[in-house]
Amino acid sequence: MSTHEVTNQVPPLVGHDAADDPALLEALRQEGADWAEPELHELGQLAGGAEAQEWGRVVNENEPVLRTHDRYGNRIDEVDFHPYWHSLMTVAVEHGLHAAPWADPRPGAHVARAAKLFVWGQVDAGHTCPISMTYAAIPALRTNATLAASFEPLLAARNYDFGLRVPGSKTGLIAGMSMTEKQGGSDVRANTTTATPVGDGTYRLVGHKWFTSAPMSDMFLTLAQAPGGLSCFLLPRVLPDGTRNPIRLQRLKDKLGNRSNASAEIEYENAIGWPLGPEGEGVRTIIQMVNNTRLDCTLGSASGMRWGVVQATHHARHRQAFGALLADQPLMRNVLADLVLESEAATVVAMRLAGASDRAVRGDQDEELFRRLGLAVSKYWVCKRAPAHAAEALECLGGNGYVEESGMPRLYREAPLQSIWEGSGNVAALDALRAMGRQPESVEAYFTEVDKAAGADARLDEAVRGLRKELADLADIEFRARRLVETMALVLQGSLLVRHSPPAVADAFCASRFGGDWGSAFGTLPPGINTGTIIARAS
Repeated sequence: MSTHEVTNQVPPLVGHDAADDPALLEALRQEGADWAEPELHELGQLAGGAEAQEWGRVVNENEPVLRTHDRYGNRIDEVDFHPYWHSLMTVAVEHGLHAAPWADPRPGAHVARAAKLFVWGQVDAGHTCPISMTYAAIPALRTNATLAASFEPLLAARNYDFGLRVPGSKTGLIAGMSMTEKQGGSDVRANTTTATPVGDGTYRLVGHKWFTSAPMSDMFLTLAQAPGGLSCFLLPRVLPDGTRNPIRLQRLKDKLGNRSNASAEIEYENAIGWPLGPEGEGVRTIIQMVNNTRLDCTLGSASGMRWGVVQATHHARHRQAFGALLADQPLMRNVLADLVLESEAATVVAMRLAGASDRAVRGDQDEELFRRLGLAVSKYWVCKRAPAHAAEALECLGGNGYVEESGMPRLYREAPLQSIWEGSGNVAALDALRAMGRQPESVEAYFTEVDKAAGADARLDEAVRGLRKELADLADIEFRARRLVETMALVLQGSLLVRHSPPAVADAFCASRFGGDWGSAFGTLPPGINTGTIIARAS
């Protein structure tokens, strides 16, 4: 007998439709974007195909390379990407995952885009960073009508046109964001980069930025101290006369994950920028971009959870141990069902917030109020759960999951990023408190949403009552902000699942998250859960 006969190994999960996701499709229809299903399935088949999966693997093994100078010593500040990076970007842009919804009048356009980002992001998360920033840039750009008229159509165009050229000469643009500095991080008011007015409507920027992702984007939104205070500016990489804007790339960050995407430290050496919004209102201007990227952080975490749990259930359905398939063993079924519950809860709340965003853009003030608070609490909790979820999904594959070829280590390294990006856990939790303090009506909007499930599940009802009591007590509220925001996120997820998901899913979620009979690790669901129906949602 051959010693190298391969037995009891799991076949590759390839050639499937990654959009064949019950929770995602149900949410897509619920939020009014069922018209996008054909394109979503087209994208899902690409994402589940061998070619795209190979793109995702290769770009993470062949990382971007910084070239500060050419062979003659001229400063060029270029970043070289593997060709597959451009393949991924082309698919994303052609399917409108970037700023395309802002030019689409159809109700649900932002929901459709969110669903497509969720599906395509499972191939590679790194390239969705510039895609997300391009999407998020539009509201801030619109504070300058002249710049918006020039650049918004190109940012929304479904053409990926890579290369450093005058923005107006290209068929499509990508936008980035450059906010944080080494002395301040999330405390952007501590920024020291200066912006000096020239007299022709432009400013000269001098300073250092600690994190600038996707530095080969065509233009960046950035913050700098103008005479009137911290202000927002738009800086192109190439100026209208064809010369390079002096934005110097100092080095690329050596990151834990997100390896396919370049993140740089940069210097502005009298770089030219145009103002977005009035002087002194930089945070107010750029926060519009930040709120949209926070939505994408939530979507990105949910997307990673879905990919991880699909890999775990696929493995368990084909791998035998101790005389039976893993998927037939009670304790593994408990783990898998718990992972599915977490994934579905993340999916439904992310898509609900995408729906609120879509309706807010169209003038629905109630949805804007709900989005303001719902996004803060969900960004905190969903992104916080992603690393633990990735670790458990990896463990379902045993030693095979610890090997790079499985793809699970890449998921594990990627998982913490969304919780850090656009404000780490503390920033997100405090932002929720800020929303409640400055806009008390956002709390009313939150409970209006949650109360739509009133009377449907006694455990959820009790959790809502407890939450109201917590919110009525303001003592030490900052100290207990994480616990409070976690509860708000769970209650919102529970309400959505009770109203829109199959009874087996809703019952298991409420029994575990609110029933008081749930442990600290995944796989501690109480007895009586219909694990078969739940696991089938990810098979």
